[in-house]
Amino acid sequence: MSKVLGIIAEYNPFHNGHLYHLEKSKELTGCDYTIAIISGNFTQRGSTSLIDKWEKAKIALLNGVDLVIELPVLYSISSSENFADGNVKILNSLGVVDYISFGSECDDINILNKIADILYSEPKDFKDFLSIELKKGLSFPKARENALLKYINEDKTFSNILSSPNNILGIEYLKALKKYNSKINPVCVHRFNSEYNSNNFSDNIASSTAIRSLVKDGNFDIIKDLVPFETYSILMDNVNNGHIVSDLSVFEKEIIYVLRKMSIDEIANIPDVSEGLEFSIKNAVNSCNTLNELLNIVKSKRYTLTRLQRIFLYALLGITKKDMELSKNVLPYVRVLGFNENGKNLISEISKKNPNVQIITSVKRFVDNNSDINLKGLLDKDIFATNVYTLGFKNNSESNLDFKNRIIHID
Repeated sequence: MSKVLGIIAEYNPFHNGHLYHLEKSKELTGCDYTIAIISGNFTQRGSTSLIDKWEKAKIALLNGVDLVIELPVLYSISSSENFADGNVKILNSLGVVDYISFGSECDDINILNKIADILYSEPKDFKDFLSIELKKGLSFPKARENALLKYINEDKTFSNILSSPNNILGIEYLKALKKYNSKINPVCVHRFNSEYNSNNFSDNIASSTAIRSLVKDGNFDIIKDLVPFETYSILMDNVNNGHIVSDLSVFEKEIIYVLRKMSIDEIANIPDVSEGLEFSIKNAVNSCNTLNELLNIVKSKRYTLTRLQRIFLYALLGITKKDMELSKNVLPYVRVLGFNENGKNLISEISKKNPNVQIITSVKRFVDNNSDINLKGLLDKDIFATNVYTLGFKNNSESNLDFKNRIIHID
């Protein structure tokens, strides 16, 4: 019986650490096939993908992934909880996935599972502690960390775990597996040498954050040692074609324009906006010329920079609280970005195992034939997100690439 591995990633861009994770995951699971669900053109930190989703899919396939699926944008730019939930819903719906592997700073799956159990079941004492911490005006992640530490009697082991972003995502994957009573087995691979948000690099390993900074500064000779050959080659092609979108600041004028145009009530209807934040945003945006100015004025101990970036990205993409509720209540489609021959076989196997799963291999065909209004809403956001994303290109800013670009097929 063939074994199938599922990986959740942004690959922004795919680097040597990702290659290590992919190969180590295959080794640990003994899998025969690998499926990667990747974020599209915008990412969970409320920023942009350095290169577009088709280019990312191509790199993943060239480095050993068999089937690449796009995570719809309503999940890809959401909170860690909804991001993880959307990914696990898709992997679970395929009916063929045996393992999910994620990288984390903690390689003890039992500790992560213990935390996930508490956060999933939410015992009364934990919820009481959380309420107290939130009343202090802390951000939700910090309040949750403090509440958990109190609940488990200040064990500092857990403090270090909850302050690391990949651990937090891993815990959310485990929570989602419990929520859907999934039979998928979780596997954890230890991250080494470079922290998630670090701009430092060691030997041939660097974080995606560091590599994006190097790309933005034009330090391409350094990048060559930090990424696989395929990543470097495709990155350079995109640099030369003017198809690099370095970060959210590329769209700062559009964001400021949209927020200035919006009413107070419309800003209040953006996901993650609460407790009068709409007034702070409206006041700030009327006197700002750059995204950094806007972020620095609005940020507080309750609202992290990442959360604010996501809010501004929601505004740019026209995403409302109703849209986000839709993402939580719908089973997403399976949007195929690329495959090799193994991946082609996987698609056939998925269709046999679960004939009800909505697999998109042609956006036009799906749009013409789909009668599910919820899935249409989900896909409309993806199409619009790509149309906005290409505005960040220096050259050839075409729209409707979701209809024009073909699935990547690697022989």
